[in-house]
Amino acid sequence: MVISPKRLEYVPGTYAQKRPDAAQLADQYIREWERKRLKMKLVKSTPEQIPPAICFSRKIGAGALEIADFLSKKIGYPVIDRQLLDRVARNKQLSQKTVAFFDERYAGKMSEFARLLFGEKAFVMSDYMRSMISTAFTFADMGGTIFVGRGIHLILPRDRVLAVRIICSDEYRRKRLAAILNLQESETQKLLSQIDREQRNFFKKAFGKKDASPYEFDLVINADFIPDPMGAAEIVAEAFNQKFAAQLSEMQAAKMNAV
Repeated sequence: MVISPKRLEYVPGTYAQKRPDAAQLADQYIREWERKRLKMKLVKSTPEQIPPAICFSRKIGAGALEIADFLSKKIGYPVIDRQLLDRVARNKQLSQKTVAFFDERYAGKMSEFARLLFGEKAFVMSDYMRSMISTAFTFADMGGTIFVGRGIHLILPRDRVLAVRIICSDEYRRKRLAAILNLQESETQKLLSQIDREQRNFFKKAFGKKDASPYEFDLVINADFIPDPMGAAEIVAEAFNQKFAAQLSEMQAAKMNAV
């Protein structure tokens, strides 16, 4: 069977549910950033730690975004996915705004964060990664956030992140991708191989790593054994509450006092 290239279009991090348009979301966040920058200038606020965030890493096709969407409905945090992160980090006009926000909020900290990430290789960090660092911090600074993809758990401060890894067998990914794209399972193997190769190349170029290590994560979920995304979201929510119980209570108290 000849596979039509059009039918094989697949954006990692998507599933059957229609995703919000990345361009519209980026514009929305830009307006929020501008309002916060203005408020910071008016009250001359000092930098604080970012709120606790949840960062998903996954084998592409494992269903992390679907879990993140259920989690978002449960805890009320927005989902920042790979498409939105790349939209901002790769767009010159948008990335300039995140860099400006980052520099005002964390003046002089870019080199420090770069050294933590890349050690002695920090001086050769690409413009894209500088933009991704500022983009990740800018999104996280808006409030509690759920990130999916792009190794954000390696960028944000580890003590402010619940890092979650979603894994599964290739068979699980083939079946899931075939259902999403309306293809035969056998037709998806070549596509998955290409996606995996691109993901490995990204991590090697961005972080100097071949693959994720289980020691990077607070929680690893195998979708072969926990296939229900709603159930997986419940597990992540409980782990998040356990890890950040004190911080979440303080944030809730601060909100009530502000009313």
